[in-house]
Amino acid sequence: MNSEKLFEEAKKYIPGGVNSPLRAFKPHPFFVERGEGPYLFDTDGNKYVDYCLAYGPLILGHANPKIVEALDSQAILGTSYGAPTEGEITLAKEVVDRIPCADKVRFVNSGSEATMSAIRAARGFTGRDKIVKFEGAYHGAHDYCLVKQGEGFQSIPDCAGIPLDTTKNTLVIPYNDEEALAALIDAEGENIACIILEVIMGNIGFIPPKPGYLEFLRKITEENGIVLIFDEVITGFRLSRGGAQEYYGITPDMTTLGKIVGGGMPMGAFCGKEEIMDVVAPVGPVYQAGTFSGNPMSVVAGISMLDQLDSQAYANLEEKGSYLRGAMADIVEDLDLDINPVGAGSMYQMYFNPNEILNSADAKASDAERFLVYFKEMLKEGVFIPPSQFECNFLSTTHTIEDLDFTASAIEKALKIAFEK
Repeated sequence: MNSEKLFEEAKKYIPGGVNSPLRAFKPHPFFVERGEGPYLFDTDGNKYVDYCLAYGPLILGHANPKIVEALDSQAILGTSYGAPTEGEITLAKEVVDRIPCADKVRFVNSGSEATMSAIRAARGFTGRDKIVKFEGAYHGAHDYCLVKQGEGFQSIPDCAGIPLDTTKNTLVIPYNDEEALAALIDAEGENIACIILEVIMGNIGFIPPKPGYLEFLRKITEENGIVLIFDEVITGFRLSRGGAQEYYGITPDMTTLGKIVGGGMPMGAFCGKEEIMDVVAPVGPVYQAGTFSGNPMSVVAGISMLDQLDSQAYANLEEKGSYLRGAMADIVEDLDLDINPVGAGSMYQMYFNPNEILNSADAKASDAERFLVYFKEMLKEGVFIPPSQFECNFLSTTHTIEDLDFTASAIEKALKIAFEK
């Protein structure tokens, strides 16, 4: 098998044979040859309906013709300049027009860089050191956020190689818990620069906010001079035109973006209120820089992507998401399974857990081993989803109703085997 041979070769030169641990699963991952619309084709000649979509950014599917055309046109002019381009202004205007909290935006190279920079800007703006994140939320692979809950509100490193001293200013609480947040702010409010959250926790599956929780969060941060940062690396431009903040009607002080803003190319951004963004160099004292930030290839791809994401595209995605989630719910009911399909818009997950999922602890009580059986059976049926109970699945505008029906049939077969029905 080509993928198996490639994996053995990759392990000689790449740690674990992969360039991100999310891509590793046993006995070996498949190696991709190409993508087209909603499909992936591997080096062994297999075709998969893809609901991973590079973990979210390919909302228009693989190799979108207009994005490919934009990239081709830019490549012959140069791929990077280390100098400004007019396209950066065009894309910045589009972000500011779409994202409710955005007065200004700074483009960076990844979602991880966006969250790291937004946190630094919030600290510079407030003159405070401590930050708050929610247990189980992922805000990139940088030291301040690779943490887990320690004693009380204090965090401890969730990764080898991070000094305990580095995480002393990161405070961790459960999501959707008003009492825990109120207690934390009573104890530490005057020291807290920002609270950063995934409005929908997409890196633990799919955990939306409880009704009223975002309103509570907005009110308590305003009362205490705390910068509220929505990490919309996943939900930005996917959940709606203006992201989760438009979808839920709550405007933060800052937003981090990734995934779709670069049209599937490496890119991220952070944006927010003018008075906060103006602490960033060269205007203010908070240093942030990157040679490839706003590179012309990612910029033209991002412009093309957002230009195609109009009201019709979002209606299309909502219709398909509802269709597939409805089919999933019917299958679960017909098979009499005590599991929990969840989602909104073009996002979904199937928790192998009978209970409502409100936070990371709830999600981690799911049957991850049984989910892995389900994942492998889906792969055999020709459907690719992220190989983890704790990731979100995504649809694109290119998925057809026939694809969704095919997927529903695969889900039914995979669940029967996973539960031996």
